[in-house]
Amino acid sequence: MPCNWKLLSDAPVPDFIGTLAEDLGITRVIAEVLWRRGYHSAQDMDRFLSPGLRHLLPPETIPGLAQAAQVLARELTRGARFCVWGDYDVDGITSTALVKDFLCKRLGPEAAPLDGSGQVRHFLPNRKEHGYGLNSPCIERLAAEGVELLLTVDCGISSVAEVARANELGLTVVVSDHHLPPDELPQAAAICNPQLCQGPSGQIGCGGACTGLCDLAGVGVAFFLMAAVNRLLPGEPVDMRQFLDLVALGTVADVVGLTGQNRILVKNGLLLIKEAARPGIASLKVYSGYDRLAELGAGQIGFGLAPRINAAGRMADPQIALTLLLAPDMDTANPLASKLDALNAKRRSSEQEILDQALAQAEEQKERLGLVLAGEDWHAGVIGIVASRVVERHYKPVLMLCREGASVDEASGALCGGHWKGSGRSVAEFDLHEGLSGLEHLFLGFGGHKQAAGLSMALENLEALREGFHLAVAAALGPVPLRPSLKLDRELGFGDISFTLLKELEMLQPFGMGNPEPLFVSPPVLVKDYRVFGKDHVKLGLAEQGAVDRPGVLLPAKVWRKASELTREVQGKLMRFAFTPRIDRFDGIPKIELQVKDWDG
Repeated sequence: MPCNWKLLSDAPVPDFIGTLAEDLGITRVIAEVLWRRGYHSAQDMDRFLSPGLRHLLPPETIPGLAQAAQVLARELTRGARFCVWGDYDVDGITSTALVKDFLCKRLGPEAAPLDGSGQVRHFLPNRKEHGYGLNSPCIERLAAEGVELLLTVDCGISSVAEVARANELGLTVVVSDHHLPPDELPQAAAICNPQLCQGPSGQIGCGGACTGLCDLAGVGVAFFLMAAVNRLLPGEPVDMRQFLDLVALGTVADVVGLTGQNRILVKNGLLLIKEAARPGIASLKVYSGYDRLAELGAGQIGFGLAPRINAAGRMADPQIALTLLLAPDMDTANPLASKLDALNAKRRSSEQEILDQALAQAEEQKERLGLVLAGEDWHAGVIGIVASRVVERHYKPVLMLCREGASVDEASGALCGGHWKGSGRSVAEFDLHEGLSGLEHLFLGFGGHKQAAGLSMALENLEALREGFHLAVAAALGPVPLRPSLKLDRELGFGDISFTLLKELEMLQPFGMGNPEPLFVSPPVLVKDYRVFGKDHVKLGLAEQGAVDRPGVLLPAKVWRKASELTREVQGKLMRFAFTPRIDRFDGIPKIELQVKDWDG
């Protein structure tokens, strides 16, 4: 659908921006982009362009981390039987892998074998069998097997009852998490969570004021925690830089802000992913369609590597992905990467089938401002992904529900009992958690944040939820459906696009939440050529209007999946385009090409 075009920032660019660009050895365009993104000094810009590890904050800056590290180091040193408990998504799996790999290298390989026979073991819940987070029956089993020290990664901040049960059984519990804390915290021996920082008025959470720590993914918190433990354990510390590939992978996959501390961690972690010294990541790159030594950006991690790891937890057992990341050699890693690739293909097939059904339901509900879509046989592991696709298509908040816990009546074959399990995704303008809070009386349970949420609900409440969700969105956003906004960095004439500029744009990587890929708007340009290629793609020839002393520049442009909307009638027209310039190396000869996001005219 057409977008509202808005500048990323209305902040005026100062007259001295050219001097600032010269001092840094960059083009004026890049200096202006950085200025409009809030980097207003040469030092700020240089730190953004060269985010070295020296700029990482001390681990103890994270609330509760110093105490958590002391508890872990004390108990590990005395030989306590240890278990790290993760989550079944990429963030949780990489967090678990990082802790296991660190302790294996720090305490010796005999301490942390994958089979759990040493001092250090792990637990990754199965989505269907155990659900999200801690659960008491599994804690009881770990206690019976002799576990004395339990560390949670990427979970645990809401597990009040479960931590209480662990305390009853004599376990020492350390919670390491990055999710928003509830009003009541678990009574753990230590809690390490950047969200526990104090805001200016004393409230929990600073809104990002603590230099980006609140944006850390679970694996980022685990990295800082292990860095502190590294200094406290007896013996020679290990080099923590070797774990940054896992940090980058989990951070990108968790779609957290890629500024501040995360930018430093991911930028340096991507260098390790390029080197692919870890056999599991090397194999994963190859099975994702990349060369083993390919340089990958955050987008390629998010669309290539991460979904294959996620497929383990969504479609089967997260243990497969953990074993891959900790594989000692390629012979061990390759069969596991192949299995993840097959699971991902199965996930994509299931996702497409559910998406087709969801879009049909969305069309039936097109008068509603918030969409509640339900399928009794939809797969719980993919409904969140599908919800995101429906949001992209309709730009409305979406709740996707599937039926869980049902049994089959032997006589009729019909489903009996069970409840709805839901996953929601939202648009930028609607706080999903707040909107659902007003409907809490309908739910068996729910949680989440502004842009994503999960819920469970009795079967008979479906229509009440549909009506209530529509009214909640209307109350927050008004009665008229929204149009998505496209945030533009600035106008950019074709004559200012050079290979130098494109190489400098690469310095702004990794792109993601909080650091979007720069998007420019053209002056009015002539559509000289038009051609459809592939299934629904368009290739254009766009000519900038020249001056008397300078001919106009002609550049090729591609528009993906939009042939039905951008038709041949545009040929010969003067139009403006929102675009990102890229280097096209398809035939081995680098050429400048525009990737068009939207158009006007």
